[in-house]
Amino acid sequence: MTDLAPPLSPARTRLALLALALGGFGIGSTEFVAMGLLPQIAQDLLPDAWAHAQDDAIAQGGVMIAAYALGVVVGAPTIAVFAARLPRRTILLGLTVAFTIGTIASALAPTFALVVMFRFIAALPHGAYFGIAALVAARLMGPGKRGQGVALVLSGLTIANVVGVPLITALGQNAGWRAAYLVVAAIFAAAVVAIRLTVPIQPGDPEATPRRELGAFRRPAVWLALLTGSIGFAGFFAVYSYVAPLTTEVTGLPAAIVPWALVTLGVGMTVGNIIGGWAADRGVLRALFLSFGVFALMLVGLALTAQHPAGLFGFLFGVGVAASALSPTIQTRLMDVAGDSQTLAAAVNHSALNIGNALGAFLGGAVIAAGWGYLAPTWLGLVLCAPGILIAATGAWITSRPVRGAAGAVTA
Repeated sequence: MTDLAPPLSPARTRLALLALALGGFGIGSTEFVAMGLLPQIAQDLLPDAWAHAQDDAIAQGGVMIAAYALGVVVGAPTIAVFAARLPRRTILLGLTVAFTIGTIASALAPTFALVVMFRFIAALPHGAYFGIAALVAARLMGPGKRGQGVALVLSGLTIANVVGVPLITALGQNAGWRAAYLVVAAIFAAAVVAIRLTVPIQPGDPEATPRRELGAFRRPAVWLALLTGSIGFAGFFAVYSYVAPLTTEVTGLPAAIVPWALVTLGVGMTVGNIIGGWAADRGVLRALFLSFGVFALMLVGLALTAQHPAGLFGFLFGVGVAASALSPTIQTRLMDVAGDSQTLAAAVNHSALNIGNALGAFLGGAVIAAGWGYLAPTWLGLVLCAPGILIAATGAWITSRPVRGAAGAVTA
């Protein structure tokens, strides 16, 4: 299969990659800004619960985070399966338009139930966008740089946690959470324009069919890679979803410091994404296990030292590095074991990560609501590392065995 457009100049290639990353920046902003604004959202949309018990209201507010994550889980495989044959730029444009509309609807919805519904709808394009954008970026980057191409697309998401989420969080704290989401919608609108102007026409896969794409799910190694991502990121999102109360209630810092805690976490995620993409191109499984090990150590450090500002900021950075390094590593692993189902493999990684998002937000809220305190989600994240490592090891063992037949002919 060949491109319909001639090779791009280096400058045009960089602009195209930046446009793809801008879409990721919008996605990172829309997904993560709720974490820093949970108290404001809960106070506005759940006033009765807030008046009765603020902890319970914040825990209920986590349902909005879980709804977005579940939307990603549903949308990623559904859209990817049917979009594999279509021109990739056209799909990316449609997905960013859908993001824009869904985010505006979230900002304008009058009740908590409607906000939850629109957050689910707005999340549907998430995984398909990252999956298709990763394939476009990999082709633009050239052979031998697949992990780095994936990391470049994801860099928009991680940079959002350095710049976009803290700034939009600060705006939301002062102008209201609805204004924050309207700014996110404007970012998506800008991404629509940037993708249209800079990303070259790339065909889909003319031989792709829903049946062939779904064939990836017949491979045990695919399921194990997905479970690895889900369990690993559940631990991360258990911490991330409740950064605001961790900062104010455990460390005892004012609410104005919450954006800086998010900046710290975002810088760590940006660094980890770069490291993860580089490491995945040099040994996916080695990078995967190393990231899990460092992640566990950082969670222990955070749990033991979060009462002190230096411990909070230092280990939030480390948690961001280790967790974010997992993302391009797991996505590359999925592409390794998925055979011909590359579009689906690239997209369902984000289903897996957002199952982890939903699970982490739910379990983190549950341990807080149970009265175990705002450090409990950090210990929960550590507990979840153990099954994540075990599942990853099982997947590595399966792909290390000689397998007969095309359906199982994968290499570690």
